[in-house]
Amino acid sequence: MPDVFADLVGQDEAVGTLRRAAAAAAAVLRAAAVPPTTDAVGDGLDAPAEESDDGQPTAAVNAGAGMTHAWIFTGPPGSGRSVAARAFAAALQCAYGTGCGGCPGCHTTMGGTHADVRMVVPDGLSIGVNEMRALVLRAASTPAGGRWQVVVIEDADRLTEAAGNALLKAIEEPPPRTVFLLCAPSTHPDDISVTIRSRCRVVPLRQPAPDAVAEMLVRRDGCAPDLARWAAAAAQGHVGRARRLARDPEARRRREAVLAVPRRLTGVGAAFDAASALIEAAEAEADAAVAETDAAERSSLETALGAGGTGRGATGAIRGAAGQLKDLEKRQKSRATRAQRDALDRALVDLAGFYRDALTMALRAPVAPVHTDTAALAGAGAQKWDAEGSLRRLEAVLECRAAIEANVKPRIAVEAMMLSLWKG
Repeated sequence: MPDVFADLVGQDEAVGTLRRAAAAAAAVLRAAAVPPTTDAVGDGLDAPAEESDDGQPTAAVNAGAGMTHAWIFTGPPGSGRSVAARAFAAALQCAYGTGCGGCPGCHTTMGGTHADVRMVVPDGLSIGVNEMRALVLRAASTPAGGRWQVVVIEDADRLTEAAGNALLKAIEEPPPRTVFLLCAPSTHPDDISVTIRSRCRVVPLRQPAPDAVAEMLVRRDGCAPDLARWAAAAAQGHVGRARRLARDPEARRRREAVLAVPRRLTGVGAAFDAASALIEAAEAEADAAVAETDAAERSSLETALGAGGTGRGATGAIRGAAGQLKDLEKRQKSRATRAQRDALDRALVDLAGFYRDALTMALRAPVAPVHTDTAALAGAGAQKWDAEGSLRRLEAVLECRAAIEANVKPRIAVEAMMLSLWKG
């Protein structure tokens, strides 16, 4: 059975760091579990467990020099930040301290059911202070399984200022058996606060090579080698996007529609039509992604509030549930907005890849195209626009992504981009 780090593609250095830390964490637990004795011999972990300033045994601290209570996983989108964090959480809960992949600790952590591992995946545009305070309160509890209480925060760059301050206090004064694992694009102050960064150990991840992604698709998902190589190249090293393209025909159809945009930009009206089509496609994709979850959440809440019951009490409970249903609708709306922006960003990444191909062809750079199936169209664009025109169009796409990230309304940003692509 593969160990928990098997799905980290092209991250050998990071995996080595995490393996050493997991082994050190296991040594900490062994040292803390040994009762004081005066005739200890052997590997040094049987020595009396004197305590350091932070409340952990001195022998454990020495044994666990590679382990700390707070980590930040950084890297470009698709590099596997959350995969690395989950795998490390599993290794910390592993009965053997290695992340074997087969013991109950590994199995339940990777399956998302371990009682001492909390995965925080933001539904909306940000992670609020109330959610973070509840999380910090839970993190202070003693691990039910006797090993570690692990908190994994995906997209930690979405923490509000107040939520970041609540997390900072917990990291500054951590419970002795609690580990915080944060995932963020970088350690830039725009992504993670300087004070939180200064108290964490950073694990940088790199964009995996297309060959490594293709090998993973063949090995894990059983994809045909040709399809795997195409998907890995088209996804530009983003493992999740590569899997989606290799396995989902609808995802491939949406990509084809995006890459047809340059041919459609024949005038001002066509530019606005293309913008509308792109926005509507992103909205449809997002609606399809969240519809089932939204319906299940609403049904579950209504049942919990007494829907379907009879009698005066049930009727009164339903009348009093309006506020809770309104809160649920607000959360679902926030999640839908996030899903729409994520879908739109995937389309913009594909479009940026097309203009990148045109630029490299105009410069006659000896690099392979991102989109092999539209290489001829990109070549024609390179001849028509030359290198400067291709670069301006690529910059227009990247500026659109930045504008949406800065909370410019997506339709306005996309319309401005389409006009820039048309005018060149």
